[in-house]
Amino acid sequence: MNHTALIQPAALQGLLSSAQIVVFDCSFDLTRPEAGRVLHAAGHVPGALYLHLDDDLSAVKSGRNGRHPLPDRQAFAARLAALGVSDDSQVVVYDAVGGMYAARAWWMLRWVGHAAVALLDGGLPAWKAAGLPLQTGAVAPREPGRFTLRPALATTVDRAAVLANVESAAALVVDARAPDRFRGENETLDPVGGHIPGACNRLFRDNLAADGRFKPAGQLRAEFDAATGGRAAAEQIHSCGSGVTACHNLLALEVAGLPGAALYPGSWSEWCAWPDGPIATGDA
Repeated sequence: MNHTALIQPAALQGLLSSAQIVVFDCSFDLTRPEAGRVLHAAGHVPGALYLHLDDDLSAVKSGRNGRHPLPDRQAFAARLAALGVSDDSQVVVYDAVGGMYAARAWWMLRWVGHAAVALLDGGLPAWKAAGLPLQTGAVAPREPGRFTLRPALATTVDRAAVLANVESAAALVVDARAPDRFRGENETLDPVGGHIPGACNRLFRDNLAADGRFKPAGQLRAEFDAATGGRAAAEQIHSCGSGVTACHNLLALEVAGLPGAALYPGSWSEWCAWPDGPIATGDA
């Protein structure tokens, strides 16, 4: 039992009886922060616990560190242990919107050194489409786990490094936001529109096929190569609005067999909060 990128609904159903399985529902809505808990209570994968983007997967905002700053690694590891995750747990994460939020949890588990974490491909819609059972209401807490903070399996870069990279162009910034927001149009979440100079745009939703599941590995490889000009994953910095949907692109790279890219956790919401960060608009 060692799923590290994606898991299909039938495979997850077959593992639910194992004590090693820990499932997290990461449903969320950026405009209605409590909506995820309501959705979870209305129907979730049996035994799934709820992870809240603001409360469990983010730290306190300072006004300069972005809308969803990463928590301290030790604090997040302790939170996982309190929720029942142990070193030998197989963790599965999902949401109802193609992994938009669950990919952040997937990436963060890897960030604290836990390799056995997978995203439910297609999320709750795929689970329902397969005719699999749902549980409603509250889920009984698990016994605390024994979770060890280990070396990170994911790479981050900070704002200073991204600022230096604007001049050096040693790495390519890949922005996961919608094309209009990348161009600086229709910005509703952050006070300033635009993107980091030199960045390219790869909308995270383009990782999914029409059925809401991730595209095949070969197709993802070809599409990322087209978006990045064939830049090696180790020379990519992934960004978005607040370090959430960029993780979807990072998961897609793993599925494509292209590991090694870094996350800029603060992303645009941190970048535009500082007066010294250059801003580009338009397609380039």
